[in-house]
Amino acid sequence: MPARHSFKPHGVIPAVLLPFFDDLSIDEASFRSHLRDVASVPGISAITINAHSTEAGSCTFEEQKRVLAITQDEVGERLPIVNGIYCDGSLEAQRLARMADEGGASALLVFPSGITTFGQRPEMAIEHFKRIAAVTDLPLIVFQYNPAGGQGYPLATLLRMVDEVPTIAAIKDWSGGAQLADRQIRALQSRERPVNVLSTHSAWLFSSLVLGCKGLLSGSGSVIADLQAQLFRAVQNKDLALAQQIHDRIYHTAEVFYSDPFVDMHNRMKEALVLMGKLPRAVVRPPLVKIPADEIERIRRALIAAGLLPA
Repeated sequence: MPARHSFKPHGVIPAVLLPFFDDLSIDEASFRSHLRDVASVPGISAITINAHSTEAGSCTFEEQKRVLAITQDEVGERLPIVNGIYCDGSLEAQRLARMADEGGASALLVFPSGITTFGQRPEMAIEHFKRIAAVTDLPLIVFQYNPAGGQGYPLATLLRMVDEVPTIAAIKDWSGGAQLADRQIRALQSRERPVNVLSTHSAWLFSSLVLGCKGLLSGSGSVIADLQAQLFRAVQNKDLALAQQIHDRIYHTAEVFYSDPFVDMHNRMKEALVLMGKLPRAVVRPPLVKIPADEIERIRRALIAAGLLPA
């Protein structure tokens, strides 16, 4: 088994963005620059691609393969790569998993199938993950959505999944509430074979990390990976005074990135990187559309308040 197959997802894992030209084709040069910028941050443990942040739902199979190849070329020797498995069907999930394994990924972030918005049985999730595990030994990260939307796995289902699919190594927790997040941390990280909980509660990151997560996996790491790494380190060191100071800076970005409508979160992050001089443009693929000027101004003011832009 290659060494990368034994990667245990942990620590600070930014999910990067995917720049596009005005004609909606991938801007590879800007993507490479963005990868190098994020990968240079001290204290991060991996990079995530082909997920929400890279607009995977709008990318073809071949484009996702190319995104992985570029990422491997730029940062593969320095950092593990987490590749998203974003699709509805288990057979397509297998095809993406094979591609990611062959392309050098170190872990797979498995999104829930959209089919589950109509309801789910525990056996559906178990079957989906078993089929992925049948074609690759890469560690799997379960993307745990908010149960209120129909796509989150009940805790009992999650525990069955972990029991029956040994390559599940972590969850990316987006369950939406502190009580359930706490339950999951206690249930998963105390097992004989611990499963790490990675917070993606970026709107309340400080609070979620204090509960005891083993790391975080977040799209806002495309903009504030350095602050996230500092925050995680302070929490791990139990320096809550320092953690609070860092949280006070992150708060401003969280307030604008994760405002309504929530779907524009990564759209806003692109605009932030343009304002910071790190991307040449903030083009998104339809059905996403460019956000209005007044919202971009709110992002600019938030970056100033966070100390990321001069006043």
